[in-house]
Amino acid sequence: ASASTSHHISSMGGCVSSTASASPPTSHVSGAASGASSKPSAVAAVPAKQAAASAVPAPPPAPLTGEASLLEEIAKMNGSQGFDVIIVCTSQEAQATYWQKRLETTRGQAAKKDAIILAVDEDWAGDGAGNGLGTLYAFHKACKVAKETKNVDIQKLLADGGSVGMYHTAGKGTRLAPLPGAENNNKPGVKLPSIVTVDGKKQGLTILEAVVQQTGVYAPLRSGRVSVFWGDQVFVPSAGHNPSGSHHADILAQLGPMPSADDWKAKGLDTYGLIAVNDEGDAAQVEKVSYDMAMELLKGLGSVKLVGPSLGSFSMSSDLITVLLEEFAAELAGHEAKMDSDPHFWMPLTLAKDAYANIMVSKEEFTEEEAKAHWDRMQGVKAKLPTEKGVFGAIPVGTEGYWWDYGKLSLFITNTQLATEQSAAGRAYRKFLNIPESLGNAFGGSVSAELSADSLAMACNIKGGSIKGSVLNNCTIGTCDVEGCILVNVTAKSVKGKGVVLYNVAHDGDLVLEDGEVVTNVFIPGQEKLVMKSTTSTDGGKVFKKQMDNGNPMSFQDVYKLGKTTDVNECYAEAEAAHAKIAASI
Repeated sequence: ASASTSHHISSMGGCVSSTASASPPTSHVSGAASGASSKPSAVAAVPAKQAAASAVPAPPPAPLTGEASLLEEIAKMNGSQGFDVIIVCTSQEAQATYWQKRLETTRGQAAKKDAIILAVDEDWAGDGAGNGLGTLYAFHKACKVAKETKNVDIQKLLADGGSVGMYHTAGKGTRLAPLPGAENNNKPGVKLPSIVTVDGKKQGLTILEAVVQQTGVYAPLRSGRVSVFWGDQVFVPSAGHNPSGSHHADILAQLGPMPSADDWKAKGLDTYGLIAVNDEGDAAQVEKVSYDMAMELLKGLGSVKLVGPSLGSFSMSSDLITVLLEEFAAELAGHEAKMDSDPHFWMPLTLAKDAYANIMVSKEEFTEEEAKAHWDRMQGVKAKLPTEKGVFGAIPVGTEGYWWDYGKLSLFITNTQLATEQSAAGRAYRKFLNIPESLGNAFGGSVSAELSADSLAMACNIKGGSIKGSVLNNCTIGTCDVEGCILVNVTAKSVKGKGVVLYNVAHDGDLVLEDGEVVTNVFIPGQEKLVMKSTTSTDGGKVFKKQMDNGNPMSFQDVYKLGKTTDVNECYAEAEAAHAKIAASI
C-alpha cells in the first residue's frame, strides 16, 4: 500500500502494519497495509468476571483531542520514568551483549536512570519460540541472569508492586533492507533523527531506545505486571495513557464506537484483527470477519460498546505469568515448541472448546484432538488464577494519535522526513525526538554548508556545500550537495545526490549518486566492506533473496546469513575505525 498524507492513527478504517510479531494499526505515516485473509477467523470471547465481588472497570476516559493534548502526552516520554526492569529479547548472544551495555549507558535518556537492564538471547530451535513462549522464555532467562549477576529476584519485585517492560527485537527486517544489514542484523539498532550521549560521544538514537522511552510512561500504571512491546513501533495515544490491573491479561487497542454494518464494510474492518469490549469492560478478539459473522461470534460477549484494531502489545499480571511458567516448564526446558500469545494463550483461555478447535484446525495449527487438548491445558491455567480479576481486557489508546512504524524502508524514509515538516505531526515528532524547533540550524556539531530552513543536521561536521530539505545525522563530509536526502552515519570527502538514502557509509572519495538511490556499507572484521545498494521505491522483502542487478556483491539474505556468524560488537568497532580513518583526512 502507498503511504497516505495524514500523520494520525487512522480511525479504524486506516492502515494496518504487517510486522512479524504483531498486527497493530499504523498511522497513515507508516502506510503499510496487511493483506486481508480469505479465511474467516473468530472471536476470543471473554467470559464475565470470575467473581461477583469483582469491581466493574470504569469506562475509558474521553479521548484527548487537539495538538496540545498530544504534545502533553509526548512530554511524558522523556526517560524520567520507566519500568523497574527492562528485558530485551534478541536473536543472538552478541546482540544481547550489545544491548546490555547500550541501554545501561543511555539510562536516563531511554530507560529510567535506575532501571535494571537484562538483555537475553532466544537460543531456540527452528524458527523461534513465538511471541507467547518467547515472552515466557525471555522472562525465565532474565530472572536467572538477574539473580546470578545482580542478586535481584524479579518475581519478588513484581509481587512487591514493581514493573517489568519486555521488548521483542527478533526478525530479519526484510522490508527494511538494506538498513538492518548495515547494522549487522541488529535491526532495532537502526538510527532515528535524534541524538543520545553514549560514553561521552554523540550518537544517533536507536529505534529500540525510542520505543523504551515512549512505552516507559506505562510503567507507573502497571504495578506488578509484565508489559510486552515490539521493538520497531512508536505510538502516541490520543486517549491518554490508561492503567492496567482489572484483568490478568490486557492488550492495547485503538477503540472507537461500535460501527454499523455499512460502516464496518466501508472502513474495511473485515481485514483487521479487532478487539471488541462490552459494557462491563471485558474484551474479545475478532480476526478478519464480516460484520454479520462478528455479531454472531460476539453473542457471548453481550452488548458491544467499543471496537477497534489491536496494537498487539499486551501485559500480564504476576499471577498469570507465574502460572504460565509452571504450565509450560517442559517446553521452556526443551527449546523446541512454538506458541504465539493470541492463538495459544488468549483464545483458548476465553473461547468455547469446540469453537477454539474449529479455528485452530482451519488454520492448520492443530488437529482437532491437539486443539482440544491445548484448550483443556489453558483452562487449567485459568482455574489457578485468582478470581478478583477478569481474564482478558483492552486498554484504549484512542483513534487520533500518532503511529511511527519503522518496519519498512518506505516508512523509515517517510517518518524520518517528518522531522522537517511544518505540521502538527512534524512538531509532535520533533518534540518526541528532542529536535529543536529552530529548523535550519545544525546542532551538536559544526556545519559550514548552506542549510535550508527545511533541513536538519545533527552531530555533523560538514565543511561546505548546499543542503536542502534533508536530514543528516552523525555525518562528517567535506562538501555536501544534497536535496531531499537522508544521510545517517556518513563519512566522505563529498556527497552529491537528490532523494537518496546513505546509511553507515564510509567512502574515501567523492560520492555522486543517482536519484532515489539507497547505499549502505556492511563492515565485517577481516573482510573488505560490502557496498549494498537499493532504491527508495524498492520493497526489500520482495527482493530479499535475490542478488539485485545493481552491482550488489550478494543478496540481502546472504548479508543476513553473514551477520548470523559475526559478532555485532566487533563489526561496530570495525565500522567506527573505518569512519575515523576517513574523517581524519577531511
